[in-house]
Amino acid sequence: MQAEQKIFRYPYPYALELGRELNGFELSYTTYGTRNEADDNIVWVCHALTGSSNVAEWWDGLVGEGKYFDPAKHFIVCANVLGSAYGSTGPLSVNPRTNKAYHRDFPVITVKDVVGALEILRQELAINRIKICIGGSLGGQQALEWAVEVPDLFEELILIATNAVHSPWGVAFNESQRMAIEADPSFQEDSDTAGAMGMRAARSIALLSYRNYDTYNFTQARDNPDQIDDFRASSYQQYQGDKFVKRFNAFSYWVLSKIMDSHNVGRNRGGIVHALGLVKAKTLVLGIKSDLLFPLSEQQFLARHIPDASFQEIDSLYGHDGFLIEYKQLTQVIKAWQESNGKLELAKIG
Repeated sequence: MQAEQKIFRYPYPYALELGRELNGFELSYTTYGTRNEADDNIVWVCHALTGSSNVAEWWDGLVGEGKYFDPAKHFIVCANVLGSAYGSTGPLSVNPRTNKAYHRDFPVITVKDVVGALEILRQELAINRIKICIGGSLGGQQALEWAVEVPDLFEELILIATNAVHSPWGVAFNESQRMAIEADPSFQEDSDTAGAMGMRAARSIALLSYRNYDTYNFTQARDNPDQIDDFRASSYQQYQGDKFVKRFNAFSYWVLSKIMDSHNVGRNRGGIVHALGLVKAKTLVLGIKSDLLFPLSEQQFLARHIPDASFQEIDSLYGHDGFLIEYKQLTQVIKAWQESNGKLELAKIG
């Protein structure tokens, strides 16, 4: 599979929504496949909270050779967002004003700031029209913000397990995770590994929002009815926390959670309903029936207010994480929707 990972460097001051600025930035991005002569085979993937630009790695059931989004047919682009830990400018980057890593001094950024950087990259790549923009969770928030900000850019928009504004419920989960990080005394240190044990606990909290009661009953059942300690559910939480610490840092996790909290497509646009009405792309909205973090009502709201949008729910045991797992259902629904030219009424909106 032809894949290229590159770094885009923007050398100019970049003003942020909340008033601060970055003295330039870098975005790590990966492309797969080749742009065709008509330049109408571009698929842009927006990644979720802790994803990377290597979409064929974390969404390998949907993107890759022989998959629905195939580099043999599509030119696929995915960029690591500002603030993340996979090559783009973030808290571990050197602040040119101090010649030291930003750490806690990295500015709070918003979904609008993230999308603004993606838009600059898009212009640098001389992409004038994107056939499909797709994203789940925070990736869906980015895709929606982009489709509202630049309505003529996308032909098709696929929003999965996402919303128009981040809910108080979602903010509360994120704040609980930040509290866990703050409770780690090392988070006050100027070290790339500061707050690691707090982040370990934070990730355990996050898992409870990504899955649900039935998921744990099925995947982490007791080994025997009389067990009183050393539960599978306990070891699973510990394992996932340890695994996450090896690949991420607490400063980026903090920043990304704040990005998600900031999401509101109606801000400074006359309200959410008006903003959603600005979307011109043919839009498919997918929700996951067992999702506790982004419940179906949020996707139904999107489909109700985005002009001529289609809605479909996915039945999954895995809650919010279903958008990363249920490849077969996602492929079937997307294929049916595209073959109907975005006109198929896939499900009744409640």
